Amino acid sequence: MDNLKTSDFYFDLPEELIAQDPLEDRSSSRLLVLDKATGKIEHSKFIHVADYLRPGDCLVLNDTKVIPARLIGEKEDTHGAVEVLLLKRKENNIWETLVKPGKKCRPGAKLSFGDGRLKAEVLEIVDEGNRLIQFQYEGIWEEVLDSLGEMPLPPYITHKLKDKNRYQTIYARYEGSAAAPTAGLHFTDELLQEIEKKGVAIAYVTLHVGLGTFRPVKAENILEHHMHSESYQITEEAAQKINQAKKNGNRVICVGTTSCRTIESAANEQGELCAGSKDTDIFIYPGYRFKVMDGLITNFHLPESTLVMLVSALAGREAVLEAYAQAVEERYRFFSFGDAMMIIDK
Repeated sequence: MDNLKTSDFYFDLPEELIAQDPLEDRSSSRLLVLDKATGKIEHSKFIHVADYLRPGDCLVLNDTKVIPARLIGEKEDTHGAVEVLLLKRKENNIWETLVKPGKKCRPGAKLSFGDGRLKAEVLEIVDEGNRLIQFQYEGIWEEVLDSLGEMPLPPYITHKLKDKNRYQTIYARYEGSAAAPTAGLHFTDELLQEIEKKGVAIAYVTLHVGLGTFRPVKAENILEHHMHSESYQITEEAAQKINQAKKNGNRVICVGTTSCRTIESAANEQGELCAGSKDTDIFIYPGYRFKVMDGLITNFHLPESTLVMLVSALAGREAVLEAYAQAVEERYRFFSFGDAMMIIDK
C-alpha cells in the first residue's frame, strides 16, 4: 500500500449535490448501506438505521460540542478587517488560531471584536502559519464568545445558518470543536431511544474536531500528508461498554470518522480500549488494520480527503468509489449537511 496516490481517491462531484442547508427533520436524510464483506449496496432512509443494528452491538458517538469559533473583527491600528478561527485552547486565555489575512497579523498585532468587548494580541506564529493569540475580556468567556462568535461552517457551505443548533448533534456536551462530527447530525432523541430499546449499547467518547478535517491532502504520495493533532477523552464507562461488546463477539459501530479515530487511537494491540485523555494525529488509510471498529456510520466526504481514505481503509477503495458513484447517480446530498452512509458486515 506504499504507492497510494492522492489522485486514487478522486471522484467527480457535481457542485449542486453539496448540501447547503440542514433538512427540516434530522432523521429524514437518506442512508446508503454498504456491506463491506460483499460490496452490495442498499438504499434506505436514516430513520430505519436501527434495522441494521443488532442486540449486543455497541454504537460509539462523539459528544463534543462546536463552539462559535469564528470571530470577525479588526486590527486596532488600521481598522482593517480580520477573521479569527479558534482551534485549540491553551492556558491563560491563549488560543491557537487560524487568522485571515495572516500576513497582516504579525506578533504584537492588536485586534478588537464587537466594538472592543473582546480584545486580543497576536503572540507568535506556530505550525503551518497558525497564530497563538491572547484574549482580554470582562465577564464569562463562554458568554462573550456566544454573543460575538459565529459557527465555523466549512468553506463549501455558503448559506448562512439560521439556527446555530443545527450544526450541533443533539447529544453534544463538551465544548471544544471547530467543526461538528457531522455523522451524528442525523440522530434524534426518538431514534436513540429506539436503538437502546433494541439492546444496542451506546458509548459516548469526546474528540474535539480541529480544522485538519478540512485540510486538503496536497502531497501526491498520501504518506507525506501530515495530520493535525486533536485531543480526545474516553471515560471508564465508555471503555467498558466497548470492550464488553468486543469480548462478547458483538460489533462496535462508530458514528463518524472522529469516533473511529478516537477509539482506534486509544486501543492497545490486543484491541482493548484504555480510558484516558490524550492527543491523536492518527492517519487511517487503506492497509490499516482496525483494532476495535467493525462498522461505521458516516457522511459523504470530499474527493481526495483523508476521510475518504479512512472509509476506503474499512470497505476497500474500489467498493467505496463505486458506492460514491451510485450516490452521485442517485442524487444523494453530500458533505456536512448531506445524507449518510453505513458500512457494516450484514
